[in-house]
Amino acid sequence: MYLKENIKLLRKRRKRSQEEVSRSLNITRSAYNSYENGVAEPGIQVLLKLADFYQVNLDKLVKVDLSTLQESQLSQLEKGFDIDLSGTRLRILATTVSPEDNENVELVPLKARAGYTTGYADPDFIKVLPAFNLPFLSANKKYRSFPIAGDSMPPVSEGAFVTGEYVQNWNNIRNGNPYIVVTADEGIVFKVVYNRIDEDGTLLLCSTNPLYKPYSVKINDVLELCKFVNYINPSFEEPTVSENNDVGPALRVIQREIGMIKEKVQAIEEKI
Repeated sequence: MYLKENIKLLRKRRKRSQEEVSRSLNITRSAYNSYENGVAEPGIQVLLKLADFYQVNLDKLVKVDLSTLQESQLSQLEKGFDIDLSGTRLRILATTVSPEDNENVELVPLKARAGYTTGYADPDFIKVLPAFNLPFLSANKKYRSFPIAGDSMPPVSEGAFVTGEYVQNWNNIRNGNPYIVVTADEGIVFKVVYNRIDEDGTLLLCSTNPLYKPYSVKINDVLELCKFVNYINPSFEEPTVSENNDVGPALRVIQREIGMIKEKVQAIEEKI
């Protein structure tokens, strides 16, 4: 149980004194102090008041060590958003609709890319994004388009926009498929994903460019996931990503091994 640590953390983040908080909760300062110090346990009515005052889900207020969360996750909690830390809960995405009441595909421009990690769940942030419609996409699913940086995912090149289908339940991630992954630390990345939530609580992110090594991200650090649907590229290139889920992972292993060989050859050449 992390109640005493959490209410102390949240109070200090709000720069409020124990006296100020206790007045807001209509309890004595000594009572509130005993809760922060773990000397006494609040009853259910006080627990509900604490959760309401700090705008944090009661279950998380009691069971989750909030000090271990990313700053962006804490900020979302304090704004009243009940963030998911396991990847199993169905999610509701902040979205916009067209004048005809159809779901828009919001486009995150390069200038808004950096702010997306904090504004992704904020309706005020989302409503100012450019939006469009693609008639060939399903009307029963939610899509969003993101800019791609770097050369780690050919045939998708620098400057392309990738459209993804919003994933509500992260346990439905299909191994070897490309996804747009949004994290607080790395922002928006486009990678081939392998689901390791059950094994060690992570996702393995791989590139189609063998020069880039795979790496893992903790599922608790993931803010949003979108499954790849299509992309708009500024240049014409032949696609090389295999659609065969059985062959694809094997090809990527070979690509990674070739990349490692190239690195070793380059290291030898530099010594000569």
